[in-house]
Amino acid sequence: MTPERDSLYRQALNEALDAGEAVLEAGGTAVDAVLAVVVYMEDSPLFNAGRGAGFTAEGRNELDAAIMRGDDLAAGSVTGLTRIKNPILAAHAVMTASEHVFLSGPGADAFAESQGLDTVGPAYFFTPERWEALEKARRKEAGTSSLPGLDADTKYGTVGAVALDRAGHLAAATSTGGMTLKRWNRIGDAPVIGAGTYADNRACAVSCTGHGEYFIRYAVAHDLAARVRHGRASLRAAADSLIMGELLRAGGLGGLIALDTAGQMAMPFITPGMYRGYARPGTREVAIYGDE
Repeated sequence: MTPERDSLYRQALNEALDAGEAVLEAGGTAVDAVLAVVVYMEDSPLFNAGRGAGFTAEGRNELDAAIMRGDDLAAGSVTGLTRIKNPILAAHAVMTASEHVFLSGPGADAFAESQGLDTVGPAYFFTPERWEALEKARRKEAGTSSLPGLDADTKYGTVGAVALDRAGHLAAATSTGGMTLKRWNRIGDAPVIGAGTYADNRACAVSCTGHGEYFIRYAVAHDLAARVRHGRASLRAAADSLIMGELLRAGGLGGLIALDTAGQMAMPFITPGMYRGYARPGTREVAIYGDE
């Protein structure tokens, strides 16, 4: 991380917040707000989603996304997209224009195309930084007999947003290019409702980032909502206990962003940093490192 890249990321976080805040200030829904934020980040080459997606072991991009609204628990998710410009819009189409929740692979691509979503070729998703990460991971793997672990060269990455609108409704959205060097059409937590994405007006909206296998096993997003709804714990206390306690003890790495209908927020993480930010009337903050 150079000072120049630090500045670029902070600018991008602020612009993403601008996109969501503009929707809410105009009276838009929480769903529209999280869509605006995630589309912005999918279009940016800085993040591992959409245009800046990580590469599989075969040098392809396989994209995942999910969205959920808290008033009626409607949800949509997609995995393994290869030609849809904005996977989060495909997830939204599944939620609003089909009777399904989760579509995958060529079928998900075909459905998204049938809804008139923009398609792109493989070159659109390419960025030199993600390709270099793949090459590093390949070189490291060549020197070991085991599958690669979760390290700087096979790191995860996710973009997400949670929002509360004037009507008191919550929404959550998550999108990712997945783990670098992933094989066998591996799917992480981002598109799995209840693992990496969840929203319930009775509790909170949650979007997660991290080592997806752990977030799936522990159903982290739904567990947080359940702790808030049934355990009567505050959002922050429940989120800290889950991420800093149970997930850390299990060996998982990552974090989450969460928001409840009272406007309370939580953004715990157990990594050196997590790109994050929030906006509410008259208040704005973005951060990267753990000591901010």
